[in-house]
Amino acid sequence: MAQECEAKGPRGWRLALFELSSKALIVPGSLLFLITKTLSVFNMADPTITQKAADNIRVLSAAMVEKANSGHPGGAMGGADFMHILFTEYMNYDPKDTAWPFRDRFFLDPGHMSAMLYSQLHLLGHYSTEDLENFRQWGSPTPGHPEIDVARGVENTSGPLGQGHTFGIGAAIAERFLAHRFGEWTAHKTYIYISDGGIQEEIAQGAGRTAGYLGLGNVVMFYDANDIQLSSEVSEVMDEDTGKKYEAWGWHVQTIEGNDPDAIRKALDAAVAETDRPSLIIGKTIMGKGAVTEEGESFERQVSTHGKPLSGAGASFEKTVKALGGDPDNPFAVFPEVAAFYEAVKTEKHAYAEQKRAEQEAWASNNPELAAKLEQYLNRDLPEINWAGIKQKPDQATRNASGAVLSHLADHLDNMIVASADLSNSDKTDAFLKKTTSFVKGDFSGAFLQAGVSELTMAALCTGMALHGGVIPVCATFFVFSDFMKPTIRLAALMEQPVIFIWTHDAFRVGEDGPTHQPIEQEAQIRLLEHLQNHSGRNSFTALRPADVDETTVAWQLALENTHGPSGLILSRQNIKSLPADGSRYEAAKAAEKGAYIVQKEEGGNPDLILVGNGSEVATLIEGANLLREKKKLKVRVVSAPSEGLFRNQPISYQLDVLPYDVPTYGLTAGLPVTLRGLVGPLGEVAGLDHFGESAPYTVLDEQFGFTAERVYEGAVSYLEDFE
Repeated sequence: MAQECEAKGPRGWRLALFELSSKALIVPGSLLFLITKTLSVFNMADPTITQKAADNIRVLSAAMVEKANSGHPGGAMGGADFMHILFTEYMNYDPKDTAWPFRDRFFLDPGHMSAMLYSQLHLLGHYSTEDLENFRQWGSPTPGHPEIDVARGVENTSGPLGQGHTFGIGAAIAERFLAHRFGEWTAHKTYIYISDGGIQEEIAQGAGRTAGYLGLGNVVMFYDANDIQLSSEVSEVMDEDTGKKYEAWGWHVQTIEGNDPDAIRKALDAAVAETDRPSLIIGKTIMGKGAVTEEGESFERQVSTHGKPLSGAGASFEKTVKALGGDPDNPFAVFPEVAAFYEAVKTEKHAYAEQKRAEQEAWASNNPELAAKLEQYLNRDLPEINWAGIKQKPDQATRNASGAVLSHLADHLDNMIVASADLSNSDKTDAFLKKTTSFVKGDFSGAFLQAGVSELTMAALCTGMALHGGVIPVCATFFVFSDFMKPTIRLAALMEQPVIFIWTHDAFRVGEDGPTHQPIEQEAQIRLLEHLQNHSGRNSFTALRPADVDETTVAWQLALENTHGPSGLILSRQNIKSLPADGSRYEAAKAAEKGAYIVQKEEGGNPDLILVGNGSEVATLIEGANLLREKKKLKVRVVSAPSEGLFRNQPISYQLDVLPYDVPTYGLTAGLPVTLRGLVGPLGEVAGLDHFGESAPYTVLDEQFGFTAERVYEGAVSYLEDFE
């Protein structure tokens, strides 16, 4: 058989495989592998199967949108050629184990092109026909914009443009970090798909600059330049030379006809061969490629196909399906020759992965200690950390306390990557940096990313590192600049990625820098995510605002042990008095793991008043409580609540033990009063700020804004009088 097929050339092998497939015969593994390798070498470039497969993706994509009467067919139809060639001829992965750690990654930036991705993954067996037919419907695994589903081959959630490709660049950084430590046998590529809209988003500048500066030769990005946007043509929005822009950032840039298979292959060959620079392939694709009208005339390059089903955009769905080789009565069918071809592709991809696993086993046998460490990294297993042994100086700023923790972790947690947005000396991540080095082009031996002044980019890069796996990403900036990061914080929460955010300079006590740098409403905004559940039914975010240095140590432990979503540490610039404790303050602070706990218990009987707060305000409440005891002989309880989210996860019995509903409760916050509203209850009162800050020394602001022991005393007394 082999001789007969060989005599007929590459087409002979393909036809033989198709014949065997159509007869439902069992093909011996050795023969199938031989056929597969022949397809790989010769027939992958067969223009017939390439065209049929791309057209099949076009038909499936259009059919999904048509049936849902919702979605974006135009871009999906234009990108089909690149997708087919990339997934069959270039990407390395295991169709039988989509979570294989050393697979090539594919990050989709334009989430509205989800139909294209689902169709491609359907050909690889990861989605059923029913899944495609239920596109955008309740309970379907094919939502309107892709949501991370590694088991089906979806590496990232995408929708808000610009973030998906930045996640990919973050993943590429993680890949380089691991390859430096375990060897180039772990190396793999990160392939990225971006659109005109993603290129326009401001985050693209930070992502492009970072990838170019670091020389990420493991990044190949395809820019689907179809010149069409949702409501206009790109020419109505910009006329920049995108290629020159990326060249200026240090990228290798090629411009091709994006629907030409040979041009795609040539560009990918060159991109894959480039090892010192990230690669950008600008593919001039055709929006709605293959779409025709009822009269059979071309309906390509139309703005309307961006966001409407073909029939609603002005094209004929039935005529388009027929023109592309499909059956209008059964548009979700996979062409028989395409199905057979993809079976061969899956066999080849799995064989490659098995070969790499054998290589890994040989390496592990020769390097048992490194192999054990790699497994620890990939499983995100934390080493034994002596949290009690971290030496904290009392009465310090919590940012300084965080620095002490980071210094300790630098010696004991060697897969943690820390990033700072040009503030390492202020956010105290320099304590970590002093024990490592920053990433530079060609050198990923260190563990610090100097992200520059690009908070959103930094957040997305760290989220991409988490998506890749094997590393623990941390990023830091001032709390007020969390505003820049919100889109990625939200996506990290939605994707359940354990990114740790460090936010220092947490209140108006930033002082002289004035209201632009003084976070007031930010804590309330961040804590909203504590009230929002992720798809696993857990708190989507954990916000931790520790009240002193020892709570900071505990907060760090909680953040590292939270593997189900992102965490944020909200830290002070100014020094804070350490809270009182009977015995070890650190042992007392461990109760913070429950989100809220009693710092100072009332003496004798039930409390007359409960004071509650977090961060630097707790020390002020302690002083105010002393005045209330002295002057009013009140039995006062003081509660520290670093995380309302964690507190609400506790049994109701514990919550009522700490904050009973029938006791007057007075809260103090340096932010909006609503920050503590859920803790004080319906009859409680919160003193906070309902205005922006001012420029002055923080001690002056404390006096002016009423954040003193005396004002706590006065406010609590007034509240109790009204309560009665």
